[in-house]
Amino acid sequence: MITVFRLKSTFFKIDTVQLLKFNFFSFFLTKSGSKKWHKIPSYQRFCWFHRQILPTVNFAERQVSFSGTLKKIHLRKRGTNLQQLGFNGAADIGDFAKMFAVTTVMTQSVISFLMTESLPVGQQFFLGGIYETIKFSASTFIFGILFSTIRTHPNAGWKNYPRFIRNRWHLLFVPSILWTAVYLLLVPQLQQHRHYHNLATFCWQFLNGNAAPHLWYNVMMLQFIILMPFFWTLARWINGQGRRALIAGGLALGFEFIWNCVYACQVFHGPEARAWYMFDRVFPSFIVFAVCGTILWQCYPNITEFMRRHWLTQVLVWLILLYYVTLNFFGYGLPVRLTNAPYYLPSMIFYNLATIGLIATFALYMQKFRNQWLPLIHWIALYAHRAYLSHVFWLYWCWHLTASWHLPLVIRFPLLIFLTIVLAFCSAYSFHQIWVKIKDLLGIHRHITNG
Repeated sequence: MITVFRLKSTFFKIDTVQLLKFNFFSFFLTKSGSKKWHKIPSYQRFCWFHRQILPTVNFAERQVSFSGTLKKIHLRKRGTNLQQLGFNGAADIGDFAKMFAVTTVMTQSVISFLMTESLPVGQQFFLGGIYETIKFSASTFIFGILFSTIRTHPNAGWKNYPRFIRNRWHLLFVPSILWTAVYLLLVPQLQQHRHYHNLATFCWQFLNGNAAPHLWYNVMMLQFIILMPFFWTLARWINGQGRRALIAGGLALGFEFIWNCVYACQVFHGPEARAWYMFDRVFPSFIVFAVCGTILWQCYPNITEFMRRHWLTQVLVWLILLYYVTLNFFGYGLPVRLTNAPYYLPSMIFYNLATIGLIATFALYMQKFRNQWLPLIHWIALYAHRAYLSHVFWLYWCWHLTASWHLPLVIRFPLLIFLTIVLAFCSAYSFHQIWVKIKDLLGIHRHITNG
């Protein structure tokens, strides 16, 4: 039991939960049974509460008592729980990032399928413009994963890694294995670069992400899950210190810029385009976004306050970058080819970071006003990866089905997006519930947290 005492403070509600508003002058912390009191400086107090208390508080077990002007809140502190992803299931910034990422990547897949058809120039520019605008999904998802994982594992280290990786094995790796097998066995025509013709090439296609157009990202994302202890170490090193955050962010940004310059010169329309095509599915290609997710949680108070104050500047910067990257994309002429819009150009680093900043600011706005859609956004983020794995499978059949209807693009395009998203999330949720029922019937009671 941890008891937090405070004087001259006020309350406000977030999702009917009484939380602290830190506009007070005195703050004391003590553990039950301890007679030692420690006065904590204002800035350290705020950072400590965000990093150490909020991720591990079970608000369902809260006890609130009032005694005159001295208000006392008892917070029952639990061990790090993988299920605590927000206040009573409300979405955090990482959940918003995952929601935007998974919906936009499904839209990108729809555009990719439609662009294989013979479209008029105007429709090519229309779809190409949308594709370039939403070309932030992979970067945003990595950012969201790291932000939420660092937030829910504030003191994690190597000793927590076995439990963490066991949980992620069931939530991420097993669905990845099953859906990769589905793509290779049921729809092998979706393979990329080359098709398997024997057991060795089947295994290679299974591992390298070529089983379907979107699985390259899954291979890359799982690398960050495996390497998570290194980001836990980075988070502990930063520990809310702005100077260390700037050093880590600067080094990551410099490395990413050099990495993308190499891609632009050697791979993108370069001499190594065929030999180095797997450049996109190794974790260094997105390292800066993982580091930024770590930094944002470790320096949450200062960065979020800055983002709230300068939201208009962020919009202007985003519009300028969008104009630049779109102009560069269409500069390659006709026909419009989506391969001319990779993630790995230097300009895309800054465009993706600007987009992530806007998404985070929007999340802060929604949280501030306790928007009613927060639990739904959290649910979408919870099933985002499993829906992502299946969406191309459903899109493939919907694309074939609607091709015979001869619908105009203005109707077929949003219809395919709607069908793909609904089928992907319905299948993800349904398969999860079926597996839960099967475990109950078999008497399997191993605790695996869905989150």
